[in-house]
Amino acid sequence: MFQVVFLLLYLFILSPFLEEIRGTKRKRAFAHLPHSYIVLKVSCPISCSSNRDNHEQIIQKVNNIKINGTYTRSNARTDLVSQNIGVASSFTSVASVAENGHVSSEQIRQNIPTKKQFADPFRQGIIIEGGVGYRQTVVIRSYEVGADKTATLESILNLLQETALNHVWMSGLLGDGFGATHGMIRNNLIWVVSRMQVQIHLYPIWGEVVEIDTWVGASGKNGMRRDWLIRGQATGHIFARGTSTWVMMNRQTRRLSKMPEEVRAEISPWFIEKQAIKEEVPEKIVKLDDKAKYVNSNLKPKRSDLDMNHHVNNVKYVKWMLETIPDHILESHQLSGIILEYRRECGSSDTVQSLCQPDEDGILNNGVSQENDISLLNGFSLAKEIIEGGGLLGSFEKGPLRYTHLLQTKAEPKSEEIVRGRTTWKKKLPTVPFSP
Repeated sequence: MFQVVFLLLYLFILSPFLEEIRGTKRKRAFAHLPHSYIVLKVSCPISCSSNRDNHEQIIQKVNNIKINGTYTRSNARTDLVSQNIGVASSFTSVASVAENGHVSSEQIRQNIPTKKQFADPFRQGIIIEGGVGYRQTVVIRSYEVGADKTATLESILNLLQETALNHVWMSGLLGDGFGATHGMIRNNLIWVVSRMQVQIHLYPIWGEVVEIDTWVGASGKNGMRRDWLIRGQATGHIFARGTSTWVMMNRQTRRLSKMPEEVRAEISPWFIEKQAIKEEVPEKIVKLDDKAKYVNSNLKPKRSDLDMNHHVNNVKYVKWMLETIPDHILESHQLSGIILEYRRECGSSDTVQSLCQPDEDGILNNGVSQENDISLLNGFSLAKEIIEGGGLLGSFEKGPLRYTHLLQTKAEPKSEEIVRGRTTWKKKLPTVPFSP
């Protein structure tokens, strides 16, 4: 009888009282823990799996767990740009705005904006020129310089390409293509460059901070012009200027295409009337033949030479061209300008031939003549202007060297042009070693 009375007393009186005490202790124990830790503890009983679909389902379950009647998942995305730089625009990306409610893992990793951004702390980029231009701050890294600790031409061209893509990224127009807009993707179009010109006044050095400005404008009815300016951040001096013309090509047929109206509506608000290089009449580049003085044959593209559009990147073309320049010119001269006229794309199965011919109107005939020069015992050769009173700089004032280039496919029965080019070279000013 006593046992029955004690059991009833425990169930109705002592049990609720003890449970309340235990609950109070649990609340005190978790009071100092962050909210995310509690969510983690709740989600632990969910089993893990190596299958990606199951993994995504698990994440969905974790996001939908309720604590105290509230969903743990937050719908707000912190605007890193606004926090760090003070820009009053919300950061909207494909990770937060998905078409048809589906977001691929690649889109989440890329996090491509779907609305115009004004600053990007990760790429050190900002929108300028009244909201349509782009400026990116970069540091010249060790793998971007040559033996003389100055940036190589290939590095400069890669930086131009990168800033152009980042400009499209910031605009909110970038789709999943290589700089292609949403309208271009819907029309199965890609960008291809038809002409490019770069003038280099001074090469940045290793560790130097430079600012690269880029903007776009109209080029005829179906083309787009893109320009660049590279300046030193410390001095503000202009290091290089660049301009290029781009047209559209069908991704499948590989034929040039007119600009669709929906694409024109996308990009025309970004056009401005400003030119980095003013060129009234484009310089004509003659076609070379097999009689060119320097020839480099049997060049084969590697897999690493292909870009996202599955053709050889234009920077590789420049490397092939420069390989035909004589070594003594590369040692004594510095490239100050390059013009490229693209004729057709180059694929992975093509065999390429590089032709090079020195212009006869240069300061040095065929790039190697040393008439009227005086050879010194220390191995350097100085022009007669020094002896005749022109001074050391007088030997460098007559003008630069120029070379004409051609890349073509090596095929039977007829070779096809890939790109014509012209390079301009200025004399390096050597530091003459003096003996004590």
